[in-house]
Amino acid sequence: MSNIYRLIFFLPLFIFGCAPNVINENKVIQKINSLDMTIYSKSGDKIYSITSPNSIYDNIELRFELKKPIINIISGEETKYIISSEESTLSDNNKLLKLKGNVKLKTLKKDQDILYADSFIWNIEKTNYLLEGNIRFENQNIILNSGKAILDKDNIIEFFYPVKYIIKDENNENKYEINSENAYYNLNTESVSFKAKDKRVKSIIYF
Repeated sequence: MSNIYRLIFFLPLFIFGCAPNVINENKVIQKINSLDMTIYSKSGDKIYSITSPNSIYDNIELRFELKKPIINIISGEETKYIISSEESTLSDNNKLLKLKGNVKLKTLKKDQDILYADSFIWNIEKTNYLLEGNIRFENQNIILNSGKAILDKDNIIEFFYPVKYIIKDENNENKYEINSENAYYNLNTESVSFKAKDKRVKSIIYF
């Protein structure tokens, strides 16, 4: 994912054929209904795809603004994550993706992992995903809450202080809780670890 990313070379022709231009203060704004596009790497590999029922393209700032987007992040021939939000912007030659409002990132595993946040930022050249605000990670076994998280290329999520980790029991009720400065969840091994620099890790058991 360290390659320089680009949009298919004929995308501008597609965009400008979608709807009439709106000229406002020397800017050309292109309205697009039912946007559906795929971003490729220089070598021709699919990186991600975006769909949006309502979006605009700023021809001066070279920026997309999308409503209710759904982003599929692709690894090889398979979709790795599916992300949705209320709105998003795509800029910097399609290398900087920002989402905000009810962000939801989910894996396609059988036991689905879901990561919620207020905002999501992906600088494609840095490969990591930054999530901020009301972070909540959940699957059938655990819940992790924090104010900030980073998901890296190795499928490890780092949760930043303060972190609350809850294990569910067979009735889907809270059974065991840990509060710590940092936590790391490995999506591949389904394991969690904790790290505290200045404060002790605090554990609570529910009976």
